[in-house]
Amino acid sequence: MNGQVAGRGAAGFHLLRLGVSAAVIAWILGGGSVAYAQDSAPPAEPVAQVGKSPQDAAADGSGGGDIVVTGTLIRGVAPVGTNVIGVDREAVVATGAVSTNDLLAQIPQVGNFGTVPIGTGSYALPIVRPNIRNLGASGGSTTLVLMNGHRLVGAGVLQTSVDPSIIPPDVIERVEIIPDGGSSIYGSDAIGGVINFITRKRYNGIGINARYGIADDYKSFDGSVIAGRDWGSGSIFVSYAYAWHNNILGIDRDYVTADNRAGGGNDNRGTACTPANVLIGGIPYALPGKVPGTINRCDQTDYADIVPREKRHSVFAGLTQELSDVVHFSLTGYWSQRDTVTRSAQSTQSDTITILNPYFSRIGTELSQTVAMSFDSVFGPSNVSPARFSSYGITPSMEFDLGGGWQLRTRANLGRSENKTTEDAINASAVTAALGGTTTATALNPYNLSATSPSVLARINDFVNYGQATQELAEGRAVVDGPLFALAGGEVRLAAGAEYHYENIRSFTGSGPIAAITGGSSFAERDVKSVFGELLVPLVGEGNRSPGLYSLEISGSARYDDYSDVGGTTNPKIGITYRPVRSLTLRGNYGTSFHAPSLADLGNSVDSRVQVIPFSPFRAANSSPFDILRPTIAIAGGNANLKPEKADTWSLGFDFKPDFAPGLVLSATYFNVRFTDAIAVPPFTSPVLFADPNYSSFYILNPTLAQATAAAGSLRIDGVPSLAALYAASSPYVLFLATRANLGAVHTDGIDFNLAYVHSTSFGSLNASFAGTYTLGRRPQTIKGGPFSDDLKNGTGRLAFTAGLGGKVGGFTGQATLNHRSGFPLGGVLPQTRVSAFDTVDLFFSYDLGNLIKNTSLTLNVDNVFDQDPPFLNSAPGYTNGGTLGRLFAFGIRTKF
Repeated sequence: MNGQVAGRGAAGFHLLRLGVSAAVIAWILGGGSVAYAQDSAPPAEPVAQVGKSPQDAAADGSGGGDIVVTGTLIRGVAPVGTNVIGVDREAVVATGAVSTNDLLAQIPQVGNFGTVPIGTGSYALPIVRPNIRNLGASGGSTTLVLMNGHRLVGAGVLQTSVDPSIIPPDVIERVEIIPDGGSSIYGSDAIGGVINFITRKRYNGIGINARYGIADDYKSFDGSVIAGRDWGSGSIFVSYAYAWHNNILGIDRDYVTADNRAGGGNDNRGTACTPANVLIGGIPYALPGKVPGTINRCDQTDYADIVPREKRHSVFAGLTQELSDVVHFSLTGYWSQRDTVTRSAQSTQSDTITILNPYFSRIGTELSQTVAMSFDSVFGPSNVSPARFSSYGITPSMEFDLGGGWQLRTRANLGRSENKTTEDAINASAVTAALGGTTTATALNPYNLSATSPSVLARINDFVNYGQATQELAEGRAVVDGPLFALAGGEVRLAAGAEYHYENIRSFTGSGPIAAITGGSSFAERDVKSVFGELLVPLVGEGNRSPGLYSLEISGSARYDDYSDVGGTTNPKIGITYRPVRSLTLRGNYGTSFHAPSLADLGNSVDSRVQVIPFSPFRAANSSPFDILRPTIAIAGGNANLKPEKADTWSLGFDFKPDFAPGLVLSATYFNVRFTDAIAVPPFTSPVLFADPNYSSFYILNPTLAQATAAAGSLRIDGVPSLAALYAASSPYVLFLATRANLGAVHTDGIDFNLAYVHSTSFGSLNASFAGTYTLGRRPQTIKGGPFSDDLKNGTGRLAFTAGLGGKVGGFTGQATLNHRSGFPLGGVLPQTRVSAFDTVDLFFSYDLGNLIKNTSLTLNVDNVFDQDPPFLNSAPGYTNGGTLGRLFAFGIRTKF
């Protein structure tokens, strides 16, 4: 595959290939807006925060220029009626985050809070997908991830979500999280909320940092170098970051196991092992003794990674320049590459050997046996699967002061990713054929695999599942904003803009011997034309405030997106901020949001196919026992008729910063989300499919050839030469319409809270914080028209929080943080009925070497100080409700000159 852009969006990429400068591209596309919610002034309202707020960044110049607040188009104001969670640079360093995924795992509102967020090498979902409110999605995402207010190109083969790890932590100035719907400003994906990584704008000097981490059976290293020059009217810098860590196998952690009997559970270990198990007439015989009723068991979690090996390279560069008193130019660009090696349990197979095989070993008078075996004795304990994900992006922007307080902001945004995954496997057909071999040169010896001919084993071992995809993104955007007229409460301000978005994905998936992989490829593209606007009306302000009415602001925003494949959608939002007194802010908002089906979910997805299975393991309760011998037809993959996922969201909250206690912030926000038309695959492996009439349109029992042909259309057919050939030899039991579909809904509500206090002392300062989220209700519906269940009664905890205590004394900084995920009731894994809470304590220490070595500090992070294991689960891999690397010590040094 050449990976070139095809169709309407190719122009920007061809310009780059011809060497046209980024600045020229910006002018050609009408310039591209800095899609920043806010560009200059600090927010007027409090920000729920970890570390310093954007106000502080503006005050000390760490923002490097313009301050950007997520969630609004209008400069100089905060998003009205909205809760903003902020993490500043000082807090980023204190977390010890090696990647942006690690950083997000510190935020209780994000679904992977309290876990070890490591991307895998699979082509199904190779990234850690941030998910505010845990609403879920299929090939896309219900949480929008931005960098400096603009989108990033997706990663993967069967999905198009952004990989946050492409942004190295050392270039992050701050992170702003809006745990509210944001489609009226940003368009698709912003249902659960928006995560905006805001990078450095300026740098002067050379900075170096390095860190080495160690835990039981685990090592890591990360470091970065940044060099830049700031000449007042402009600045340029470039940063390189490297990160590496080795893998952790299941056998390296005693809580990772499929044998859960020690915790009062079941033995969930596998039975395809070395030595093998033989089954004759339903009676097992464990090798080598072959005693009736005995079974060999092996733990499939032992040699599978819970943390795969990973290596990342990242380059980030920025340029900003005032071209005149009224024109400002900026440019950012990045390149990132991630190599992941994932170890999984060695392949197994259960198959039949007959008396014709020269290795056949009779136990009684049988003529055949079923043998369940693992290939670990000949191919090693693990399958080793490498993957590589690389991407780059370039974003030029221009700002024009138009006079009278009006400004035009333009931006172009181009990105491309290349994704390759290779999943190590065995050739199941070659195993079956070798078990049917009639000579020692062609047959497999399942009782002693090492006695098999090397050429036979080589044919079995030479097999991979392979995926490859190229994704491309091109955008142009322009926004104008400024004051319309003045009221007594302040200036009425308007922002309006337009945006063009193009994306494509060219993908291939296949399997087979490495030199002869066969499969299918696809190409999908779309463009989106959008117009949007926001109006801010300050009804009460400095000019007309009175007792009990310090300020009152109302804002309204709306956006229309016209998709070339799924049609148009309009999403409005209204927000109100009321301050009865200066120290108390009351706020609320209501809006609608949506997530357009990703290109990996629609009809031309690479996994779209007709899959024929030679038997029917999934059947209705009243089926004949002989129906298992009839074939199953499954129409799988994407669905051209998917609709956008939608949500109604609203919230009410307050922020209290009392004058009598400087440094104290108390905030709480009630949120309510009604998420509908969720994209998922019908549960065709569950009996509920046949029992619930709401699923009746997703299967056909005893389908005719005409019905199967009509359902298959022009899709490729896997498993048989043709449907006609299938029907000539058999009568299929069922046809599953197993494509992705708009199925159910999620209704959830709860309270986000934040309590923070910073107190200056004669020796430095003390600080304390308590922030998190409490779920009041979470009711999913698996199929439209079906009942709603209660997740809080099965599998979902109510409370997640962090509590911190720290201080500064001279050049020494210390911080202790408690991370909590509450336990929850559990059904379906008897005898276990509840999962415990998971609590870890992290420590951070920093010492400024001061005059000894100028601008240099030493850091120490100790994660999971008490080496807590995640809670027990009576199912492989034996744990849930969190993750940990164990007690991790990370030693670092940071310097600048």
